[in-house]
Amino acid sequence: MQQKQWQVLPEIKKDFIEKFPEYSRVVLQLLFNRGLKEKDKIEEFLNPDYGRDLFDPFLFSNMKAAIDLIIEHIKGQDKIMVYGDYDADGVTAAAVMYEALVTLKSKVDIYIPYRISEGYGLNKEAVKKIFDMGTKLIITVDGGIRNKAEVAYARHLGMNVIITDHHVAPENKEDLPDCLIINPMVQGEKYPFKFLAGVGVAFKLAMVLISKSTLSEIDKQGLEEKLFDLVPIGTVADCVSLLGENRILVKKGLVILNKTKRLGLKKLIEAARLNLIKGIDAWNIGWQIAPRLNAAGRIGHANTAFELLTTKEIIEAENLARRLNDRNIERQRITDKIVEEVTKQINEEDRIIIGVCSSASKEEAWHEGVVGLVAGRICEKYYRPTLVITRSGDEYKGSGRSIEELNIIKVIEEVGDLLERYGGHVRACGFSLKKKNLENFTKKVKQIVEYKLKGISLTPKLKIETELSLEEIDESLVGEVNKLSPFGQGNERPKFVGFNIEIVDIMNMGVDGQHIKIRIKSQDSAVLSAIGFGQAEKWNNLKISDMIDMVYYLEMNEFNGRREIQLKIVDIKKHATK
Repeated sequence: MQQKQWQVLPEIKKDFIEKFPEYSRVVLQLLFNRGLKEKDKIEEFLNPDYGRDLFDPFLFSNMKAAIDLIIEHIKGQDKIMVYGDYDADGVTAAAVMYEALVTLKSKVDIYIPYRISEGYGLNKEAVKKIFDMGTKLIITVDGGIRNKAEVAYARHLGMNVIITDHHVAPENKEDLPDCLIINPMVQGEKYPFKFLAGVGVAFKLAMVLISKSTLSEIDKQGLEEKLFDLVPIGTVADCVSLLGENRILVKKGLVILNKTKRLGLKKLIEAARLNLIKGIDAWNIGWQIAPRLNAAGRIGHANTAFELLTTKEIIEAENLARRLNDRNIERQRITDKIVEEVTKQINEEDRIIIGVCSSASKEEAWHEGVVGLVAGRICEKYYRPTLVITRSGDEYKGSGRSIEELNIIKVIEEVGDLLERYGGHVRACGFSLKKKNLENFTKKVKQIVEYKLKGISLTPKLKIETELSLEEIDESLVGEVNKLSPFGQGNERPKFVGFNIEIVDIMNMGVDGQHIKIRIKSQDSAVLSAIGFGQAEKWNNLKISDMIDMVYYLEMNEFNGRREIQLKIVDIKKHATK
């Protein structure tokens, strides 16, 4: 892993501190770093109001037409098919839309494609199968924006289609599916907030449907709350920005999630052994809940995750949660093995890492359900954009992850003529291609990336909010910093740096001694604890009395009824004496 370049963000000016005397210097620095410089924006960020600050769903150009079409099919008791996706965002979005339609007495069914044989988005075989089931309306969630041909086929068969999605849309309007589209990323779409997750778009549509129903106001409010616990899960899992409207949805959604009555979630939380006393936060979603939901579609079929989220039977919920937990363990094992194999293919001279498994043997081929995770691990470790490609039947399927300096979906678009299908975001992509195009594809991608990154130093950067001396740290400050949560994409958990810190004690922790805990102090501070989970080997050269500089997170450690401030180690350097 490369040595990271520390970048401390510019310090705020004295006049900004004087402008807002009600906030501490540290909190003002954090707000300034997030572009929050005016009173109303600061207040909206620190105290978001669900009723006041969300945008009207009817700002979507096609919202009214979509609602009218759905209501027409509900009244006609026509079969409606919710077409989902196999990741946590797609599954939660599907559950939101499905449960809303069920409650409104729709004749509704669910279809989630199998990652291995069907891939992402609509496919014509699925469309034909759905038509044969008597479906009159397809509503996609978290996908479909690049499925022009498949939508045309569905309409040719006599079905209506509504696309709800949040992925980057084709720039040319002629390449869009010819149907009603609700997607903030479509060019010309007037909806102000562009970064909703798939579940966020589905929730917006569901809320309008509920508002237009004949349910009582109490029942409408109850149904909205019933669906709301899924919104933070899909939003955090999909790594969209947690600023703006997403911040409001996740912040309120976490409150509801922490008191959820949804059987499947309760059993999944038990299986993951989450600490409910501390409460579930965005970190728990991103690292504990979402991976288990994602494991369903990566190792098996995402129907397992959907069934878990919608079941009303406690025994079924327990069995499904256990199954997802087991699949997640298997997913971790498979991922580790492929990471090891891709690492052997790395050419340090290349500006992009491309790992390819060419084995036609099903037993030896890399599991395509985890190639995105592998790409992410390699990209993070080597700080290079990374594509991981595996053989899948008669074609190849790949997934990519990128760094701050490179828009990976733009690269993929430039070689779109060599691909069967593709999609994604600025930092992540997925694609498939024929065997005959593989060599040309990898060659062209390397050329494009080499050109785009020419002259750019690919050194991982550690962005630090501000210098924070140990003397400034107290329980009140930790509480103030936590008011900026939920943390995630666009609102990263604040990283602080302290210089010239003395190590007064060192100990290893954990069954295998894999964690390191150090006691530290500066000249005028009390002694504080800092912990590095899984970092004992990384910092095995530290000694008592060493002077260090340290990047860290602030947190409260609660154990056996005791509360104490704890610093979570991000990075350490030996202090350089002048």
